[in-house]
Amino acid sequence: MKNTQVLIIGSGMGALVAGAMLTKKGLKTTVLEQNYLPGGCTSAYWRKGFVFETGATTLVGLGNGMPLQYVLDETGIELNARRLDLPMRVHLSNGLVCARFEDREQWIKEAERVFGAKGQRQFWEECYRVSDFVWETSLKQLSFPPNNLSDLIEAVKNASLKQVKYLPHVFKTVEGVVNRYGLHTNKAFVDFVNEQLLISAQNHMGEVNFMFGAAALCYTNLPNYYIDGGLINLVQPFVDYIESNGGEVNLREGVRSVVKNDRGYEVESSTAVYKTEFLISDIPINNTLEYFPEIKPKFEQQLMSSDQLNSAFQLGIGFKPHRSFDTIHHQIHLSSPLEGIGSKSIFISLNHPDDLSRTDDEGLAVMSVSTHWQNPAYLTYETDKLTDAVIDVLVEKDFLKRDNIVYQHSSGPKSWQKWTGRKWGGVGGYPQFDHIKPWQMLGARLDGHKAYQVGDTVYPGQGIPGVTLSGIIAAKKLLRDWSL
Repeated sequence: MKNTQVLIIGSGMGALVAGAMLTKKGLKTTVLEQNYLPGGCTSAYWRKGFVFETGATTLVGLGNGMPLQYVLDETGIELNARRLDLPMRVHLSNGLVCARFEDREQWIKEAERVFGAKGQRQFWEECYRVSDFVWETSLKQLSFPPNNLSDLIEAVKNASLKQVKYLPHVFKTVEGVVNRYGLHTNKAFVDFVNEQLLISAQNHMGEVNFMFGAAALCYTNLPNYYIDGGLINLVQPFVDYIESNGGEVNLREGVRSVVKNDRGYEVESSTAVYKTEFLISDIPINNTLEYFPEIKPKFEQQLMSSDQLNSAFQLGIGFKPHRSFDTIHHQIHLSSPLEGIGSKSIFISLNHPDDLSRTDDEGLAVMSVSTHWQNPAYLTYETDKLTDAVIDVLVEKDFLKRDNIVYQHSSGPKSWQKWTGRKWGGVGGYPQFDHIKPWQMLGARLDGHKAYQVGDTVYPGQGIPGVTLSGIIAAKKLLRDWSL
């Protein structure tokens, strides 16, 4: 029997952020990760001479007022990150290409050039205002969503007239705002918004509330970064920090069961049994309930079925580039959906041209390609056919030449389930739905006692900033709940 004060299931960014903040306060913290690498969907791995990202490829959240920067400032953890000059290019199905500039005025002018001037400035200026409000408020309302009297008191204490003013935006959808500016008849723009929302909100404009949707659409108007060697070098400094402060991050050790008792929890892993006072789950609520059935009645309404979730088809390619690229991130809209899974766009991330650490041989490059795979429990398709179809698109769009491919491998829902342990191989977070208002989200507390939840089921579809924020909030609530 092993003893720890805090046991964390999973080692994604939400877990590592919570672990870092709690070890800073002197709590003995143990992180259990079923995989051989930390980070979950935010990591990287070496294969056949190339370093591939596991899932997430974009890095946002640094800079004043952003969640990741807050954690770095609190802990002193340092990251070596490159700021991108151009965050992304979007290749539309009509053949036009737009540059997703960070500079806001530059982006509005680009949107007017590509989609026409009607309504663009008004739409994007409203998005900017709401996005700024979301991130400005995120670190002021660390009791969000409130689910007890203490949270409510804390929320009221930190409330402002501006927060009251912006509250109506959670009752609007992105689609409603698109309609208000007369943009609903602009098919190219509607397709653009829907496919961009899929990246960061995991759903389309009719379901995404405007407050979160505005933040999602403005990701490229925030500073975007790249870390040499892949995102394993984002998570490893957090692992090092936890271990240097007396904590443990144990790899290849999955959790089998959780039993609540008078003093806390007894957790059985694949190699040991732990007694812990506090428990934090960094796996989706669907998985958490399998290990911790005692809380199932409380959360059955918040479970999501396979047909509500997305997995992904991912293709990792090592290749010899035949041309240069002015940005490392690209989204390609397809003229017809991918056969079998119905996806209408693919997302491409390249290694930074100045990062020479992701290939064993000089002159080669790495490309991570992904696309959504809906209803992963039931929708099956041959990955070889998908691979051929995706490579056809990449060749057509001049991203690579077939003869220049040195190595490739693909993964679908079953591979994602094996890598992450997530039920059905769901990735990207639980999609946002209009009927789930922000205050109805899962929240940090699981059982009303000493169990907490972090990850992208708490802040669905908001990428690294969202999961980082979930870790901050869980740590803050735990410390406040128990006066630590």
